[in-house]
Amino acid sequence: MSDISIRKEGKAGRITLTRPHALNALTYDMCLAIDAALIDWVDDDEVALILIDAEGDRAFCAGGDIREIYEIGKSGDPTRARNFWRDEYRMNARLFEYPKPIVSFMQGFTMGGGVGVGCHASHRIMARSSRMAMPECGIGLVPDVGGSLILAHAPGQLGTYIGMTGARMAPGDAIHAGFADYVIPQAKWPALKADLTRSGDPNSINEAAIPAIPGNLSAMQPMIDAHFGGGSLGEILHSLRNEDSVFTTNALEVLGRNSPLSMACTIDIVRQLSTTYDVRASLELEYRFVYRALEHSDLLEGIRAAVIDKDRTPHWKHDLDALPAEAVKAMLAPLGDNELTFLGDEP
Repeated sequence: MSDISIRKEGKAGRITLTRPHALNALTYDMCLAIDAALIDWVDDDEVALILIDAEGDRAFCAGGDIREIYEIGKSGDPTRARNFWRDEYRMNARLFEYPKPIVSFMQGFTMGGGVGVGCHASHRIMARSSRMAMPECGIGLVPDVGGSLILAHAPGQLGTYIGMTGARMAPGDAIHAGFADYVIPQAKWPALKADLTRSGDPNSINEAAIPAIPGNLSAMQPMIDAHFGGGSLGEILHSLRNEDSVFTTNALEVLGRNSPLSMACTIDIVRQLSTTYDVRASLELEYRFVYRALEHSDLLEGIRAAVIDKDRTPHWKHDLDALPAEAVKAMLAPLGDNELTFLGDEP
């Protein structure tokens, strides 16, 4: 498969995303290939660890292939998209629960679906220039691929803020928020990969790591905590509007561009996950939204405005101040027989 390279080298199972022209955006077939490799290697004594990286300097993985999702949605049959998300989420769970060390090298941008591949690893490496984000609310989706669980356990209200605004995280911010573990200069990566492949031992990562520079989000934490603790979109907007500051003005501008339905559902998901650290629980909640997304959310309109027509003027289903609570409940309601399942998919 030209979009991904899967092989064994030394004591490592190697997964390399090879779609740099598309910022290594994940296709359905790539997700299936990653999952199949993880299944093959779990009982392979020759594989001591998994090493995940990507070609190109611009992105480790800029997300799922939303053009593919858009084309499926316009066809009128959401079945393939639902299958895509179902199998991607099962792969995300497998990465999170994997019994062997997984090392991810995330250069450039890591966003959306890339978080689901790189940020559930046991050893998550960024370079100084790496940037990370979960910008789904800007296209009418919710932070998914298990990323909502990381958001739910970020310090204070940082996860709510990152999820609602799609804020980009420098390495220091990503480590602070729980999305990464190490900063290692990219020039050292080839030698480190060679060592990991030879030894199968991830302990050498600690020796190569350098201190992370605190990011902007850490400095903004008091303001984020003061305004993003509400249990609903309306409460957060009310708090922001009651203070005239650069922070609140900027935050309101960003929230005014994103899908109201997506942001409200993101708040609800993050709040529900705050008392658990169960990746399957997060994926189940996310799947309820995406199962309904092509028919009942802003997703197709969001992709149209951002990627297809590129006019950056999405026409959301709801106004920012007129979102019925019932709409959020409907998107996240149980799916009955269509709930995401993992039975038989354990590593």
